[in-house]
Amino acid sequence: MIHQPVIRIIFMGTPDFAVPTLDLLVLAGFDLVGVVTATDKWGGRGGKKRIVSAVKSYAHAKGIKVLQPKNLKARSFQEELQSLQPDLQVVVAFRMLPEVVWSLPPLGTINLHASLLPKYRGAAPINWAIINGEVKTGLTTFFIQKEIDTGNLLLQDSLEIGPEETAGELHDRMKVVGARLVLGTVEGVVAGTIEPIAQDHSLATKAPKIYHSMCRIDFTKSSAQVHNFIRGMSPYPGAWTILDGLELKILRATTLVNIAVTKPGHVHIVGRKSMLIATADGFIAVKELQMQGKKRMDVRSFLNGYTPAATSVL
Repeated sequence: MIHQPVIRIIFMGTPDFAVPTLDLLVLAGFDLVGVVTATDKWGGRGGKKRIVSAVKSYAHAKGIKVLQPKNLKARSFQEELQSLQPDLQVVVAFRMLPEVVWSLPPLGTINLHASLLPKYRGAAPINWAIINGEVKTGLTTFFIQKEIDTGNLLLQDSLEIGPEETAGELHDRMKVVGARLVLGTVEGVVAGTIEPIAQDHSLATKAPKIYHSMCRIDFTKSSAQVHNFIRGMSPYPGAWTILDGLELKILRATTLVNIAVTKPGHVHIVGRKSMLIATADGFIAVKELQMQGKKRMDVRSFLNGYTPAATSVL
């Protein structure tokens, strides 16, 4: 274990994206005096299975105190937080914090964001970067301030986005790179070697939360745009269209351009091997999909049991 100054840290996070960061802080020898995460949910068949967050599971395994407030503004939660006397708070993939919470520790509250701020401020930076056809993105640590994702920058790290890479694949790379970035940030903040830099708000772009209604594929766009949209929504929430009256999620595809174009949205099924859907300038070739009520599968497995009832997904 690496020897670190005795700094009391509270970690806030919920999904598996946050776990590598928490793990690195523990391995580095920092004093994790508490973890704040989402409340447990009920799921599974009949809603009888208790589902705990990935961060809670990790914290319990390491014997770290867990707090699961329903209301971050509740006096009881804030008093419990104060009783832990944190010097620093680290936030990775958690809820928006009230000022009374993020302003509590003397060294401030650090947040990890999955973009090169000020670009892609908001809830879905990984998705929107791919949807917009970016070839480069990155991660940023910053001090939380009142307006979301506007705080002074601490450290950044860039990543290339692969031409076929999905949001899920980029997410999995980012959670590892982000963990190292947070560790370096915490070490720098504790040592006083990082000079925070104000963001240039004129360069800001948005990455708003994505709702189901926003995920429908527009085949009147170019093949490249449709391809980016599909991989930017894959595997979650999933880009969808309608086929034979049912919702069809397309989770992976490739592009075919400079070939004879038919009406956008027209479906061409070639034997039991391929499904092509026309776009404004060519086609996308579907590779993985999920029909409503069915499992995710490759296109050949789907076509083996599929009898077309329509020829257009528009």
